[in-house]
Amino acid sequence: MAQGTVALLGSGELSGTMVETHKMLLSKNRSRGKALFLDTPAGFQGNVDLIAKRAVEYFERQVGSNMEIASFKSAESAASPEGEEVYRLFSEAGYVLIGPGSPTYTVRQLKDTPIPALLGAMVTRGGCLVAASAAALTVGSHTLPVYEIYKVGEPLHWTGGLDIIGHLGLELVVIPHWNNAEGGNHDTRFCYMGEERFRALEAQLPPDTTILGLDEHTACILDFSSREAVVAGIGQVTIRRGGAEKRFARHEKLSFEQLYDGSDARGFATGDQASLIPPSAINVDADTQFWNRMHRIEKAFYHALEQNDLAVMTTQLLEADRLLWQAQLDLENPEFVSQGRELYREMIVLAGTGVDQASNVIPRKFKDLVSELVELREQYRRDKRWPEADQIRSCLQSVGVVLEDTEKGPRWRL
Repeated sequence: MAQGTVALLGSGELSGTMVETHKMLLSKNRSRGKALFLDTPAGFQGNVDLIAKRAVEYFERQVGSNMEIASFKSAESAASPEGEEVYRLFSEAGYVLIGPGSPTYTVRQLKDTPIPALLGAMVTRGGCLVAASAAALTVGSHTLPVYEIYKVGEPLHWTGGLDIIGHLGLELVVIPHWNNAEGGNHDTRFCYMGEERFRALEAQLPPDTTILGLDEHTACILDFSSREAVVAGIGQVTIRRGGAEKRFARHEKLSFEQLYDGSDARGFATGDQASLIPPSAINVDADTQFWNRMHRIEKAFYHALEQNDLAVMTTQLLEADRLLWQAQLDLENPEFVSQGRELYREMIVLAGTGVDQASNVIPRKFKDLVSELVELREQYRRDKRWPEADQIRSCLQSVGVVLEDTEKGPRWRL
């Protein structure tokens, strides 16, 4: 019987929100083996070595623990000396973190290697497997091809998973980024699928399949010795099965029976109550969510742009710059930071070009100034001080203000 732990993270595996979770998992590591970072999910990326280095630095600087890199970028390493070294490292491991990248690439590279079995053996002897984001999608019976569907446009489908937790006794399909809100004007919940597509995908799974939904910056920690799970982080964990679901908040516990065999379905919503969580009900801490903060900045910037308020626009640009630097220091997801920089650059461009367009709209203070001058000219005319009145007219004309005297009083325009 397995004695260890599997921690499934919706996102934020290298962010400030997960520091305490990593510390807690390390303190409860029963095997006391090495801590390793497996780079396979990002093995095809040009920056894979940088990602691995960031993980090591994160654990050293923020978690206060040493971590080694287990580099297995592709299945081509399987029979090589490098591959044999990775297998040896896993036999000594007590804590393995697998994170960002492509879930389908991960499955293709690892499914025919000893690594899934070695990870299961580590958990059995008391170690801890931390599978986050893309890696979390691979540990169950089915894997969602996120990029192929969301980016490439392939038909809705599933691929087989590594089923590491299945071999440990839990039959689950794991979906991270359950409450994702990056889409802004379109639904990207349920790992970028949105509700309509996710319901169609759910119908393709075998009957009574249990789906484990993980909010971003949230962990579901499966303790195989106590056969209980606990929620950590800032969001919720959702258990969905047979058209019914139940949500568990931070620090809540649930039994393995609630997870997979249906013997304890008390509290599960059914029928209309089981509708997928609406966007307005997403429960996140806005102060710790990178994208929520970036979108607030974006909204304030565009409002200031419409009002031609240069001071507020400048303030929001400085705030965006500060947020991006802080995200880098917190080792936020590099893809998020990259997308945030794109948004930041768009705002800079609009600050330069949009203000020129807005200059055609008369600012309120300019209107007030012209009105005051027109009123002063009228006072001079009532006092028969014609040279002063003409001087004000000439002054207004020099800046493009046309002043007309009508039966109803003076009228001006640009």
